[in-house]
Amino acid sequence: MSGHSKWAQIRRSKGVNDARRGQLFTRLGREIVVAVREGGSGDIAANFRLRMAVQRARDANMPLDNIERTIKRAVGGSEGMNLEENTYEGYGPGGTAILVQTMTENRNRTVAEVRNAFNRNGGNMGENGCVDWLFENKGIIEVELIGKDPDELTLEAIDLGADEVEEVEPDSETITIYTDPSDMEDVRRGLEEHSYKVMKAETSMIPKTKVDLSDEKVAHQVMRLIDKLEDLDDVQNVHTNADFPEEFAASYQ
Repeated sequence: MSGHSKWAQIRRSKGVNDARRGQLFTRLGREIVVAVREGGSGDIAANFRLRMAVQRARDANMPLDNIERTIKRAVGGSEGMNLEENTYEGYGPGGTAILVQTMTENRNRTVAEVRNAFNRNGGNMGENGCVDWLFENKGIIEVELIGKDPDELTLEAIDLGADEVEEVEPDSETITIYTDPSDMEDVRRGLEEHSYKVMKAETSMIPKTKVDLSDEKVAHQVMRLIDKLEDLDDVQNVHTNADFPEEFAASYQ
């Protein structure tokens, strides 16, 4: 699983401009609204999906006032009642698989925009089920490694119920832990009780197998397709089984 986050990590390190930050906050707000609606509660202690949505918002530095206002609006009114979640599937350059998770009030608009992004950037939108079998839903926990023994942390994470712990490089500042989605909260809480600093905890679609991209041009084409999909207002998340060499990710403009 080690290759899934290289591109995301490098993009995060380049920072987020104001336009993208505003778009990100809009997406996070939608997640919170739907979490309240689906979970039937604005209480993060009683609503696991809301708790995860709020955690993602905080990780993205969304102002606490914004989070609280969004929850209150979702609890008190009909906001978000027309939002619909859909996942679209397709293929990118190099035979890569791509899942696109959306949240929208207008399905026809969304599917047209997603198909257009695929077609204009070297991809093809497929039928439902064409690639989703290549992915599995996992809990992902990132823990700060500074001052900690990675071997000891790995053993403690496994004891707490983690499925897998990613190997780390000598200069790594974080370690990534994978869990069953239903176990993620227990593992996260257990790590924090053992005085580990959890940097992020979320669920994500992780590829069961990866496509190694050895051609820089093809790798950049896939990155461009992902960028175009993520730029769409109705898109919440994009997942791929492409494995980008770090040097290709770093050279992408």
